[in-house]
Amino acid sequence: MNNTSPTVIDIIAGARPNFMKIAPIIRALDERKVAGGRLRYRLIHTGQHYDSRMSADFFEQLDIPMPDINLDVGSGTQAEQTAAIMTRYERLLLDHPSSLCLVVGDVTSTMACAIAAQKLRVPVAHVEAGIRSGDWGMPEEINRMVTDSITNWFFTTSETANDNLRRAGVEDDRLFFVGNTMIDTLLAHMDRLRPPPFWDEYGLLPGSYFVVTLHRPSNVDAGSSFARLLRAIGEGTRSLPTIFPVHPRTRKTLEAIEDLPANLVFVEPQPYLEFNYLVRHAKAVITDSGGITEETTVMGVPCMTLRDTTERPETVSIGTNEILGTNPANLSRALDRLFAAGWKKGGIPELWDGRTGERIVAALEELFPS
Repeated sequence: MNNTSPTVIDIIAGARPNFMKIAPIIRALDERKVAGGRLRYRLIHTGQHYDSRMSADFFEQLDIPMPDINLDVGSGTQAEQTAAIMTRYERLLLDHPSSLCLVVGDVTSTMACAIAAQKLRVPVAHVEAGIRSGDWGMPEEINRMVTDSITNWFFTTSETANDNLRRAGVEDDRLFFVGNTMIDTLLAHMDRLRPPPFWDEYGLLPGSYFVVTLHRPSNVDAGSSFARLLRAIGEGTRSLPTIFPVHPRTRKTLEAIEDLPANLVFVEPQPYLEFNYLVRHAKAVITDSGGITEETTVMGVPCMTLRDTTERPETVSIGTNEILGTNPANLSRALDRLFAAGWKKGGIPELWDGRTGERIVAALEELFPS
């Protein structure tokens, strides 16, 4: 009889993209448990982002169990959220210790829980470690750098990320090149993607509309520059319907802009299955998000990123993404090129194959043997 106690892993999620990244890890852990594995987990939602769409329907769409614990930190400045997450997670660990803190991505919760865990001598594993934009003006870049500076084990999406970590002094025996859990989730649900309710209302047809997502302060906080960008999108997409799920911070600026292009269709943020259906069938995507560039790469959809840098260079060097900066003229030229000559075909980066969650759990079983 095996009398050893199971190893308990805290899986941390604080924002919507985190849940897409942890779903394959949870699925792999559940499968190993059925097969007799000793690893167990607590799913901890920090409550960093409250989203009415992150309801039971969202968890059901991604096959994620409801969180075991919700720290309910709510909104606030980044410093306020960091302090609240650290305080509440520290109390949880003091009352109910775990064997490992597993964090994903680069949100405030990622950094805050890693710090709290290390101070209580709970080791940290970081999924999506080592990615860098080089832009310290992005809060996410600070979160990545701080988290990786105190991480024990690094699960990476690319050899570029590995090289970034090696340059920072990380030894190879702490690096695990496993692939991309976001792509695991996408591939697992590809056959379940479904059109949003407004698909027929706006007469959408595959390849005959665009998708836009913009939320970064450099693009949306200043009304005048945001208006110029929207006009460039409206003109460059040549009257084709352009679906724009509006982030809450974007809506505040949008409400003050007059004479918006007629072909821009503003909708609420979409659930996972509906949003990725839109992306999969779009003529192209215009975005300032990093994660979407990974999904467009795998789906072979042209992607135009309105940023000066990217922490996911493989989506450019291998995939369908191009970095255009924030000058509307660059976007106009790129859209002209799309209509005139098409777009690069792109390919899929190494190990973006839908089995990343399995590789992470296999590595964890080696790190925490019975």
